[in-house]
Amino acid sequence: MVTRERRLAEFNGLGAPPPDQPVEVLCEDHSGTYRLPFACRFIAGQWRNDESGSALEATVVGWRLPRF
Repeated sequence: MVTRERRLAEFNGLGAPPPDQPVEVLCEDHSGTYRLPFACRFIAGQWRNDESGSALEATVVGWRLPRF
């Protein structure tokens, strides 16, 4: 099983990502950490699904440039 620390190390984006760049995000909840299966953007201080534009209801703990 991959540890939380290892996943965080893989999503080492510091600060906010470029606003014109879709990224992969790592989220966390009471069950653990998980990567969302869709690209996201950080717009006006809020994480959004890149395709639908919907605000994320998850807690984002890291981001990285796409590896899709």
